Amino acid sequence: MYCTDRVKVLVIEIDGESLSIEDIIEVARNHAKVRLADSARVKMDKSREVIESAVEDGRVVYGVNTGFGNLANVSIDGTELEKLQVNLIRSHSVGIGDPFSLEIVRGMMLLRANALAKGYSGVRIELVETLVQMLNEHVTPVVPEKGSVGASGDLAPLAHMALVIIGEGEAFYGGERFDGKTAMKKAGIKTLTLRAKEGVALINGTQAMTSVGALLVHDALALIRDALVASAMSLEALRGTRAAFDKRIHELRPHEGQLDVAEALMRILPDSEINQSHADCGKVQDAYTLRCIPQVIGASLDTVRYVRSILETELNSVTDNPLVFPDERDVVSGGNFHGQPIALAMDFLGIALSEIANISERRTNRLVNANLSGLPPFLAAESGLQSGMMLAQYTAAALVSENKILSHPASVDSIPTSADQEDHVSMGTIAARKAREILENVRNVIAIEYLCAAEGIDLLTPLKAANPLISAKQVIRSQVAKMEDDRALSNDIAKICNLQLSGKMIQEVERETGSIIPE
Repeated sequence: MYCTDRVKVLVIEIDGESLSIEDIIEVARNHAKVRLADSARVKMDKSREVIESAVEDGRVVYGVNTGFGNLANVSIDGTELEKLQVNLIRSHSVGIGDPFSLEIVRGMMLLRANALAKGYSGVRIELVETLVQMLNEHVTPVVPEKGSVGASGDLAPLAHMALVIIGEGEAFYGGERFDGKTAMKKAGIKTLTLRAKEGVALINGTQAMTSVGALLVHDALALIRDALVASAMSLEALRGTRAAFDKRIHELRPHEGQLDVAEALMRILPDSEINQSHADCGKVQDAYTLRCIPQVIGASLDTVRYVRSILETELNSVTDNPLVFPDERDVVSGGNFHGQPIALAMDFLGIALSEIANISERRTNRLVNANLSGLPPFLAAESGLQSGMMLAQYTAAALVSENKILSHPASVDSIPTSADQEDHVSMGTIAARKAREILENVRNVIAIEYLCAAEGIDLLTPLKAANPLISAKQVIRSQVAKMEDDRALSNDIAKICNLQLSGKMIQEVERETGSIIPE
């Protein structure tokens, strides 16, 4: 990654070795430019020469001059090799459902280009350059979300991506949806005729599930910060104790995430007037949803970090088949396309995110329950005449219940494909899509906790909360007014979700605390 001196445009250089999740965010969301490293060109030329020599020598090589999957034993005449690759792309384009978002598809394209740039796939430089041009000129294929079992990777999604390279399929360009040939022409990009090995190299890989996963991990780490601030606001509104976050407790059970969360809470919760007001209340300890925030959210933080490590390995891996080893002039079939590492990681991530919502909803329940909170019923100024936040908790309950269904692991399922040649599949893309849906639900649950906790703190006026929480609440109040009478809360929740996406609450808190949690 580097910035050009004159125009300061971020450029991500791909070489198959050094791509990061941050690079994916820059390209997928922020439209950073991409270029192919010179070192990658050298490696790609060497592996391509091996493929062309194999074709000239008449060697039988899977995916080069044979059929695919269960048709691997069918040899293909040399005059039909280009047609073989085109037929492969067309026949595998069987995705259905809504399209993946533009950012997910841009992530797929970057990841596929990076994997091919590693120099073990035997494709021409022109193929990767075409993907790079598409990214830089904002031609984004229309890729349906459903249809991948994560067996030979993400065959159907990647085939839809590849269709546009050959001037078929559909693509978004300039905010409009065109057929692939028209989109490429408008962008000034030449379509390609695929040659031996290039079709299978484009579609064998885990780039759909990995793109979803990379964006998801980035968002999950941001969401954990909001979960910590919202939980601290709830603790303050419920007049809980900070004692459970004492560093000495957590050093006796030194899980990294637990230690980091406990330390963060102590920074977010310096002493306050609210805290001083109940110093001698006689309460010995708080409920688990307050007392065990470090243990619960910390465990989820550890999980997100683990999943990030799996994805960071996958970003710079070669996941197609067969693989070309130029130094030995060998072409070997294997199974690097199998999505199992990502499938398990995505299922684990979904479960970890669900737990953040589970404990958040229980804190919201305590806030609206006058028997537990010591605040007015449902945080309403005139309870009875007003229902206040009663139904906000219902919505949070519905979302966490839905997450429990979505958290059933996709990776424990497998169904044979390709006439039992591909007899164990990962369901990795389903796992990633489910985890993404869970994260969206969690964001809304955290927004509801923010909404209720801010109301709870306001109800304790004139007592003041800790300064970092005052800063966070001011951001909320800039968009969502204090509840004076019943109103529809859906817009309030949506506004707080948008504030989370913008990072504004966290920015204001971190002005007071410094970075809440280390990367």
